[in-house]
Amino acid sequence: MLRALIFDVDGTLADTESAHRAAFNHAFMELGLDWHWDEALYTELLEISGGKERIRHYWKQVNPDIRALNGDAMQETIARIHELKTAHYEAAIASGEVALRPGVLALIDEALAQGLQLAIATTTSPVNISALLRQAMGPAWRHNFSAIGDASSAPIKKPHPQVYLQMLDALKLDPSDCLAFEDSGNGLKAATLAGLATVITPTQYTRHHDFSRALHVLPDLGETRLADLALWHTAHWAGERLLSVE
Repeated sequence: MLRALIFDVDGTLADTESAHRAAFNHAFMELGLDWHWDEALYTELLEISGGKERIRHYWKQVNPDIRALNGDAMQETIARIHELKTAHYEAAIASGEVALRPGVLALIDEALAQGLQLAIATTTSPVNISALLRQAMGPAWRHNFSAIGDASSAPIKKPHPQVYLQMLDALKLDPSDCLAFEDSGNGLKAATLAGLATVITPTQYTRHHDFSRALHVLPDLGETRLADLALWHTAHWAGERLLSVE
């Protein structure tokens, strides 16, 4: 029986990646770095989960001799870039540049009305989650979610299943009671490694990923109702039980 929905944030609840990319570029410019992440490059960098991890990966690409830099100095610089990037991203959210994807809010409302629990499982920072959902759902947005896992509580990034395992533990539910929502290959791998059936809604940055293990791949949730999800969920686990018997 379907008892909970677990949502990724960036790309899933909202198509945030263009705003994130612009915020990174603003931070680079503010610090006088000659870095610029265009759409093609950022698409590649999204294979690396986590903003700070992405910066570190790119830095090592453009400067293979970065090992010569004091480790603490590198960490401090990455932290400063990320701090500025986060400020620019929050400003973009506050100005209304990013909205929830089609069908997300209606599905959340329907799930809550029918007594399902909701959770967030993301690799983004708490401040990014709060900025987005406070703008989209109001100041009491946290009350809608029984559990929230993010970069501060789950430091091992996707595709590792840490954040999903934490959410299952917090919800006190079995994977067969839940459905995950993701937009990327790394997210899908993390969710499925935790045993979760997963619905994928790709973005322009992730549509080329391998989603062969997804329960369903949809353009968005605009035409999806909770009854549809419950049917897909039941059929999936009925099939899993048949396979285990065979």
